[in-house]
Amino acid sequence: MSNSMQQVMIIEPGGVDKLAYESVSIPTPKQDEVLVKVYAFGINRPDILQRQGLYPMPKGVTPVPGLEVSGVVAAVGSAVSQFKVGDQVCGLTNGGGYAEYCVVPESQTLTIPEGVSFVQAAAIPETFFTVWANVFQMGKAKAGETLLVHGGTSGIGTTALMLAKALGLKTFATVGSDEKVQAIADLTTAINYKTQNFEEVIQAATENAGVDVILDIVGAPYLEQNLNLLRRDGRLVYIAFLGGAKAKDVKLGQIMMKRLTITGSTMRARNSAEKAEIARGLQETVWPLLAKGECLPMIYQTFNFDQIQDAHAALDTGEHVGKVVVEVIAA
Repeated sequence: MSNSMQQVMIIEPGGVDKLAYESVSIPTPKQDEVLVKVYAFGINRPDILQRQGLYPMPKGVTPVPGLEVSGVVAAVGSAVSQFKVGDQVCGLTNGGGYAEYCVVPESQTLTIPEGVSFVQAAAIPETFFTVWANVFQMGKAKAGETLLVHGGTSGIGTTALMLAKALGLKTFATVGSDEKVQAIADLTTAINYKTQNFEEVIQAATENAGVDVILDIVGAPYLEQNLNLLRRDGRLVYIAFLGGAKAKDVKLGQIMMKRLTITGSTMRARNSAEKAEIARGLQETVWPLLAKGECLPMIYQTFNFDQIQDAHAALDTGEHVGKVVVEVIAA
Protein backbone atom coordinates (compact mmCIF):
# COMPACT_ATOMS: atom_id res chain seq x y z
CA MET A 1 0.00 0.00 0.00
CA SER A 2 1.22 3.49 -0.85
CA ASN A 3 2.15 5.77 2.04
CA SER A 4 0.16 8.68 0.63
CA MET A 5 -3.53 9.43 0.15
CA GLN A 6 -5.86 12.16 -1.04
CA GLN A 7 -7.97 14.13 1.40
CA VAL A 8 -10.23 17.17 1.18
CA MET A 9 -9.18 20.42 2.83
CA ILE A 10 -11.02 23.68 3.46
CA ILE A 11 -8.79 26.41 2.00
CA GLU A 12 -10.62 29.13 3.92
CA PRO A 13 -14.20 29.68 5.11
CA GLY A 14 -16.65 30.16 2.27
CA GLY A 15 -18.53 28.43 -0.52
CA VAL A 16 -18.01 25.08 -2.19
CA ASP A 17 -15.08 26.51 -4.18
CA LYS A 18 -13.09 26.55 -0.92
CA LEU A 19 -12.95 22.76 -0.92
CA ALA A 20 -9.79 21.32 -2.47
CA TYR A 21 -7.71 18.13 -2.52
CA GLU A 22 -4.27 17.55 -1.10
CA SER A 23 -1.89 14.61 -0.91
CA VAL A 24 -0.82 13.63 2.61
CA SER A 25 0.58 10.63 4.45
CA ILE A 26 -1.84 7.91 5.47
CA PRO A 27 -2.51 8.31 9.21
CA THR A 28 -1.29 5.73 11.72
CA PRO A 29 -3.93 4.52 14.19
CA LYS A 30 -3.33 5.11 17.88
CA GLN A 31 -3.59 2.12 20.20
CA ASP A 32 -7.39 2.44 20.54
CA GLU A 33 -8.09 3.34 16.91
CA VAL A 34 -8.96 1.56 13.68
CA LEU A 35 -7.58 2.68 10.31
CA VAL A 36 -10.36 2.46 7.73
CA LYS A 37 -9.76 2.32 3.98
CA VAL A 38 -12.69 4.54 3.09
CA TYR A 39 -15.19 3.28 0.53
CA ALA A 40 -17.76 6.02 1.15
CA PHE A 41 -18.53 8.92 3.47
CA GLY A 42 -21.61 10.98 4.26
CA ILE A 43 -22.07 14.73 3.88
CA ASN A 44 -23.73 16.36 6.90
CA ARG A 45 -24.93 19.80 7.94
CA PRO A 46 -22.04 20.25 10.41
CA ASP A 47 -19.66 19.81 7.44
CA ILE A 48 -21.41 22.67 5.65
CA LEU A 49 -21.20 24.87 8.73
CA GLN A 50 -17.51 23.97 9.17
CA ARG A 51 -16.85 24.92 5.54
CA GLN A 52 -18.55 28.25 6.19
CA GLY A 53 -16.43 28.86 9.29
CA LEU A 54 -19.39 28.53 11.65
CA TYR A 55 -18.59 25.20 13.33
CA PRO A 56 -14.85 24.93 14.08
CA MET A 57 -13.29 21.66 15.14
CA PRO A 58 -12.21 21.38 18.79
CA LYS A 59 -8.59 22.11 19.63
CA GLY A 60 -6.29 19.23 18.71
CA VAL A 61 -8.74 17.64 16.27
CA THR A 62 -8.03 17.41 12.53
CA PRO A 63 -9.49 20.29 10.49
CA VAL A 64 -10.31 17.84 7.68
CA PRO A 65 -14.11 17.55 7.54
CA GLY A 66 -16.07 14.32 7.53
CA LEU A 67 -17.94 12.79 10.48
CA GLU A 68 -18.89 9.37 9.14
CA VAL A 69 -17.26 6.75 6.95
CA SER A 70 -17.67 3.19 5.77
CA GLY A 71 -15.01 0.89 4.44
CA VAL A 72 -12.60 -1.91 5.24
CA VAL A 73 -10.23 -2.09 8.20
CA ALA A 74 -6.68 -1.56 6.93
CA ALA A 75 -4.86 -1.58 10.29
CA VAL A 76 -5.65 -1.63 14.00
CA GLY A 77 -4.05 -0.11 17.07
CA SER A 78 -2.29 -2.29 19.63
CA ALA A 79 -5.21 -2.19 22.09
CA VAL A 80 -7.97 -2.89 19.56
CA SER A 81 -9.72 -6.20 20.21
CA GLN A 82 -13.07 -6.01 18.40
CA PHE A 83 -11.84 -5.61 14.82
CA LYS A 84 -9.24 -7.09 12.49
CA VAL A 85 -7.82 -6.19 9.10
CA GLY A 86 -10.38 -6.89 6.39
CA ASP A 87 -13.50 -6.28 8.49
CA GLN A 88 -16.22 -4.20 6.82
CA VAL A 89 -17.13 -1.36 9.15
CA CYS A 90 -18.70 2.05 9.48
CA GLY A 91 -17.83 4.61 12.10
CA LEU A 92 -18.48 7.98 13.66
CA THR A 93 -15.23 9.85 13.20
CA ASN A 94 -13.80 12.73 15.18
CA GLY A 95 -13.16 14.43 11.84
CA GLY A 96 -11.08 13.46 8.82
CA GLY A 97 -13.67 11.41 6.96
CA TYR A 98 -13.22 13.22 3.65
CA ALA A 99 -10.23 11.10 2.74
CA GLU A 100 -9.10 7.79 1.26
CA TYR A 101 -8.12 6.57 4.74
CA CYS A 102 -9.44 7.66 8.13
CA VAL A 103 -8.74 6.71 11.75
CA VAL A 104 -11.78 6.01 13.93
CA PRO A 105 -11.87 5.21 17.67
CA GLU A 106 -12.66 1.52 18.18
CA SER A 107 -15.56 2.45 20.46
CA GLN A 108 -17.17 4.48 17.65
CA THR A 109 -16.73 1.76 15.01
CA LEU A 110 -19.42 -0.78 14.15
CA THR A 111 -19.50 -3.80 11.86
CA ILE A 112 -21.66 -3.17 8.80
CA PRO A 113 -24.82 -5.29 9.08
CA GLU A 114 -25.14 -8.04 6.48
CA GLY A 115 -26.91 -6.87 3.35
CA VAL A 116 -26.09 -3.18 3.89
CA SER A 117 -23.96 -1.56 1.18
CA PHE A 118 -20.96 0.69 1.79
CA VAL A 119 -22.95 3.68 0.49
CA GLN A 120 -25.83 2.93 2.86
CA ALA A 121 -23.44 2.29 5.75
CA ALA A 122 -21.68 5.62 5.17
CA ALA A 123 -25.01 7.39 5.70
CA ILE A 124 -25.63 5.77 9.08
CA PRO A 125 -23.19 6.88 11.83
CA GLU A 126 -23.66 10.66 12.18
CA THR A 127 -27.43 10.70 11.82
CA PHE A 128 -28.15 7.47 13.71
CA PHE A 129 -25.84 8.44 16.59
CA THR A 130 -27.51 11.87 16.73
CA VAL A 131 -31.05 10.54 16.62
CA TRP A 132 -30.41 7.76 19.12
CA ALA A 133 -28.77 10.15 21.58
CA ASN A 134 -31.32 12.93 21.30
CA VAL A 135 -34.65 11.24 20.62
CA PHE A 136 -34.26 7.99 22.55
CA GLN A 137 -31.65 8.67 25.25
CA MET A 138 -32.23 12.32 26.14
CA GLY A 139 -35.78 12.54 24.76
CA LYS A 140 -36.75 9.18 26.29
CA ALA A 141 -39.12 8.46 23.39
CA LYS A 142 -40.84 5.11 23.69
CA ALA A 143 -43.45 2.96 21.99
CA GLY A 144 -46.95 4.38 22.16
CA GLU A 145 -45.80 8.00 22.29
CA THR A 146 -45.99 10.69 19.61
CA LEU A 147 -42.95 12.42 18.10
CA LEU A 148 -42.79 15.65 16.07
CA VAL A 149 -39.71 16.13 13.88
CA HIS A 150 -38.93 19.53 12.41
CA GLY A 151 -36.95 19.23 9.18
CA GLY A 152 -38.46 15.86 8.38
CA THR A 153 -36.74 15.31 5.04
CA SER A 154 -33.20 15.97 6.26
CA GLY A 155 -30.85 13.08 6.96
CA ILE A 156 -31.56 13.48 10.68
CA GLY A 157 -35.29 13.86 10.05
CA THR A 158 -35.74 10.79 7.87
CA THR A 159 -33.66 8.72 10.29
CA ALA A 160 -35.71 9.85 13.29
CA LEU A 161 -38.97 9.11 11.52
CA MET A 162 -37.87 5.64 10.37
CA LEU A 163 -36.59 4.61 13.78
CA ALA A 164 -39.65 6.01 15.55
CA LYS A 165 -41.98 4.12 13.25
CA ALA A 166 -40.03 0.88 13.68
CA LEU A 167 -40.02 1.28 17.47
CA GLY A 168 -43.75 1.92 17.78
CA LEU A 169 -44.15 5.70 17.87
CA LYS A 170 -46.67 7.83 16.00
CA THR A 171 -45.00 10.72 14.16
CA PHE A 172 -45.53 14.10 12.57
CA ALA A 173 -42.99 16.12 10.59
CA THR A 174 -42.66 19.62 9.18
CA VAL A 175 -41.21 20.13 5.71
CA GLY A 176 -40.85 23.05 3.30
CA SER A 177 -42.73 21.97 0.17
CA ASP A 178 -45.61 19.84 -1.06
CA GLU A 179 -43.07 17.69 -2.93
CA LYS A 180 -41.37 16.90 0.37
CA VAL A 181 -44.74 16.10 1.95
CA GLN A 182 -45.24 13.46 -0.73
CA ALA A 183 -41.66 12.20 -0.46
CA ILE A 184 -42.17 11.00 3.11
CA ALA A 185 -45.93 10.38 3.02
CA ASP A 186 -45.43 6.65 3.57
CA LEU A 187 -43.30 7.36 6.63
CA THR A 188 -45.20 10.00 8.57
CA THR A 189 -47.87 12.69 8.59
CA ALA A 190 -45.92 15.52 6.97
CA ILE A 191 -46.98 19.18 7.13
CA ASN A 192 -45.86 21.94 4.76
CA TYR A 193 -45.05 24.69 7.25
CA LYS A 194 -45.10 27.30 4.47
CA THR A 195 -48.78 26.75 3.70
CA GLN A 196 -50.14 25.26 6.95
CA ASN A 197 -49.94 26.06 10.65
CA PHE A 198 -48.30 22.90 12.00
CA GLU A 199 -49.61 23.50 15.52
CA GLU A 200 -53.22 23.67 14.32
CA VAL A 201 -52.83 20.61 12.09
CA ILE A 202 -51.34 18.48 14.86
CA GLN A 203 -53.84 19.62 17.50
CA ALA A 204 -56.68 18.72 15.14
CA ALA A 205 -55.14 15.34 14.32
CA THR A 206 -54.58 14.47 17.99
CA GLU A 207 -57.85 15.94 19.31
CA ASN A 208 -55.78 18.58 21.14
CA ALA A 209 -53.70 15.93 22.90
CA GLY A 210 -50.45 17.14 21.29
CA VAL A 211 -47.16 15.25 21.24
CA ASP A 212 -44.74 13.75 23.75
CA VAL A 213 -41.39 14.54 22.14
CA ILE A 214 -40.22 17.21 19.68
CA LEU A 215 -36.89 17.10 17.82
CA ASP A 216 -36.19 20.66 16.69
CA ILE A 217 -33.62 22.18 14.34
CA VAL A 218 -35.37 25.54 13.91
CA GLY A 219 -35.02 27.10 17.35
CA ALA A 220 -36.50 30.38 18.56
CA PRO A 221 -39.31 30.91 15.99
CA TYR A 222 -40.97 27.60 16.90
CA LEU A 223 -40.60 27.73 20.69
CA GLU A 224 -44.11 28.96 21.53
CA GLN A 225 -45.82 26.50 19.21
CA ASN A 226 -43.61 23.67 20.48
CA LEU A 227 -44.53 24.41 24.10
CA ASN A 228 -48.21 24.59 23.17
CA LEU A 229 -48.03 21.19 21.47
CA LEU A 230 -46.21 19.29 24.20
CA ARG A 231 -48.24 17.11 26.52
CA ARG A 232 -47.65 16.90 30.25
CA ASP A 233 -44.12 15.56 30.89
CA GLY A 234 -43.26 16.36 27.26
CA ARG A 235 -39.66 16.73 26.06
CA LEU A 236 -38.32 19.33 23.63
CA VAL A 237 -34.88 18.46 22.26
CA TYR A 238 -32.79 20.93 20.27
CA ILE A 239 -30.04 19.83 17.90
CA ALA A 240 -29.81 23.08 15.90
CA PHE A 241 -31.34 26.55 15.74
CA LEU A 242 -31.32 27.40 12.05
CA GLY A 243 -34.11 29.95 12.55
CA GLY A 244 -32.60 31.74 15.53
CA ALA A 245 -30.78 31.01 18.78
CA LYS A 246 -32.45 33.52 21.11
CA ALA A 247 -36.08 33.38 22.17
CA LYS A 248 -37.38 36.65 23.62
CA ASP A 249 -40.54 35.36 25.28
CA VAL A 250 -40.84 32.04 27.08
CA LYS A 251 -43.95 30.88 28.92
CA LEU A 252 -42.36 29.63 32.11
CA GLY A 253 -45.72 28.88 33.71
CA GLN A 254 -46.56 26.49 30.88
CA ILE A 255 -43.27 24.69 31.38
CA MET A 256 -43.99 24.30 35.10
CA MET A 257 -47.65 23.29 34.79
CA LYS A 258 -46.91 20.67 32.14
CA ARG A 259 -43.63 19.54 33.77
CA LEU A 260 -41.85 20.00 30.45
CA THR A 261 -38.19 19.24 29.80
CA ILE A 262 -36.21 21.41 27.38
CA THR A 263 -32.79 20.08 26.45
CA GLY A 264 -30.42 19.64 23.53
CA SER A 265 -26.94 18.61 22.49
CA THR A 266 -24.26 18.53 19.82
CA MET A 267 -22.38 15.38 18.92
CA ARG A 268 -19.06 17.20 18.62
CA ALA A 269 -19.11 18.18 22.31
CA ARG A 270 -19.58 14.61 23.52
CA ASN A 271 -16.60 12.72 24.90
CA SER A 272 -15.50 9.26 23.78
CA ALA A 273 -17.27 7.48 26.65
CA GLU A 274 -20.58 9.11 25.75
CA LYS A 275 -20.19 8.22 22.08
CA ALA A 276 -19.32 4.64 23.05
CA GLU A 277 -22.56 4.43 25.06
CA ILE A 278 -24.54 5.62 22.04
CA ALA A 279 -22.79 3.01 19.87
CA ARG A 280 -23.80 0.26 22.31
CA GLY A 281 -27.42 1.38 22.19
CA LEU A 282 -27.41 1.30 18.40
CA GLN A 283 -25.75 -2.12 18.35
CA GLU A 284 -28.40 -3.56 20.66
CA THR A 285 -31.57 -1.98 19.27
CA VAL A 286 -31.00 -0.59 15.79
CA TRP A 287 -28.45 -2.97 14.21
CA PRO A 288 -30.93 -5.89 14.25
CA LEU A 289 -33.41 -3.69 12.36
CA LEU A 290 -30.83 -2.80 9.72
CA ALA A 291 -29.89 -6.47 9.33
CA LYS A 292 -33.54 -7.17 8.51
CA GLY A 293 -33.53 -4.45 5.87
CA GLU A 294 -35.52 -2.02 8.01
CA CYS A 295 -34.69 1.67 8.63
CA LEU A 296 -32.04 1.77 5.91
CA PRO A 297 -30.98 5.38 5.30
CA MET A 298 -32.69 7.25 2.49
CA ILE A 299 -29.99 8.18 -0.05
CA TYR A 300 -30.81 11.34 -2.00
CA GLN A 301 -27.75 11.45 -4.22
CA THR A 302 -24.33 9.79 -4.52
CA PHE A 303 -21.20 11.52 -5.86
CA ASN A 304 -17.68 10.38 -6.75
CA PHE A 305 -14.71 11.40 -4.62
CA ASP A 306 -13.60 13.97 -7.21
CA GLN A 307 -17.03 15.67 -6.98
CA ILE A 308 -16.84 16.98 -3.42
CA GLN A 309 -17.88 20.50 -4.44
CA ASP A 310 -20.96 19.13 -6.21
CA ALA A 311 -21.80 17.03 -3.15
CA HIS A 312 -21.72 20.08 -0.89
CA ALA A 313 -23.74 22.09 -3.40
CA ALA A 314 -26.45 19.41 -3.32
CA LEU A 315 -26.84 19.89 0.42
CA ASP A 316 -26.61 23.67 0.16
CA THR A 317 -29.79 23.80 -1.95
CA GLY A 318 -31.90 22.35 0.87
CA GLU A 319 -33.84 20.30 -1.66
CA HIS A 320 -32.49 16.92 -0.55
CA VAL A 321 -34.63 14.19 0.94
CA GLY A 322 -32.36 11.98 3.03
CA LYS A 323 -28.59 11.74 2.79
CA VAL A 324 -25.92 12.85 0.34
CA VAL A 325 -23.04 10.36 0.12
CA VAL A 326 -19.63 10.43 -1.58
CA GLU A 327 -18.38 7.09 -2.93
CA VAL A 328 -14.59 6.86 -2.78
CA ILE A 329 -14.31 3.28 -4.07
CA ALA A 330 -17.10 1.73 -6.14
CA ALA A 331 -17.98 -1.55 -4.45
